[in-house]
Amino acid sequence: MRAVHALSFGMVLGWFVASACAGGATPAPALTPVAPASPTVAPTTPTSLPPSPTLPPSPTATTTPIPTTTPTSAPEIRSDDLRAIPGAACLPPGRPAVSARLIRVIDGDTIDVAIGGQTFRVRYIGVNTPERGQPFYTEAAEANRRLVAGKTLLLVPDVSETDRYGRLLRYVIAGEVFVNLALVREGYAAAMTVPPDVSCAEAFRAAEAEARAAGRGLWGLPTPTPTAVALPTPTAPLAGGNCHPAYPTVCIPPPPPDLDCADIPYRNFLVDHRYGDPHGFDGNKDGIGCEK
Repeated sequence: MRAVHALSFGMVLGWFVASACAGGATPAPALTPVAPASPTVAPTTPTSLPPSPTLPPSPTATTTPIPTTTPTSAPEIRSDDLRAIPGAACLPPGRPAVSARLIRVIDGDTIDVAIGGQTFRVRYIGVNTPERGQPFYTEAAEANRRLVAGKTLLLVPDVSETDRYGRLLRYVIAGEVFVNLALVREGYAAAMTVPPDVSCAEAFRAAEAEARAAGRGLWGLPTPTPTAVALPTPTAPLAGGNCHPAYPTVCIPPPPPDLDCADIPYRNFLVDHRYGDPHGFDGNKDGIGCEK
């Protein structure tokens, strides 16, 4: 037994001495195993990309004008622009021609019109038609209506703006017709000259002479048998002191302004034609003014 132990000890001792004699180096520590690195995968780059789709060009933006609600001002019309109308060469130059819309016909020489949303009464310059109750009143009023109805009217002043009753004093153009002159030429009105508005007085007198010679309109009416009337001689001047001698029994001032029967309170008064009839109260020339 001792021999066995001695042998084992000797063998161990011999291994130890042999190892020391081999160099005396300390044995290397055991290495900790390192996990193998995962292989790096390089990204795959395609050799060519599919072409990008071509987009249509964007439309060019355009600005559309916005319609304005402000009306464009019409060019101003002057009386000079109207003088080429037949018979209208007598219109005074340089006057404004105002556009108006007919509202109603009052009689042969008076109308109501709308101008800029307001209503005005217009008395025709230089002419006089029969008054209500006088012969040819209805015909003259209808002739006036025929000339002006449904048409744009242009109103031209002379010197005076209005008469004493606030009526506009105007020459009237309806389309291509000079209304004042047409009424005289067709025998529906007599010429009546009232200064200072006399630009067309000569033309109106010539038109009346032509209508009389042709017997047109009121100039074709039967001439009434004159009745002898004794004209009274006033012993004292009538009230007012500005009475025209053509109307000896009433006090009516001379023109201007021109008066119609509707403007005075008198009816069936005497008209002395030796002094004329400046207001045209005696349309049928029988010596009685504003007959009922």
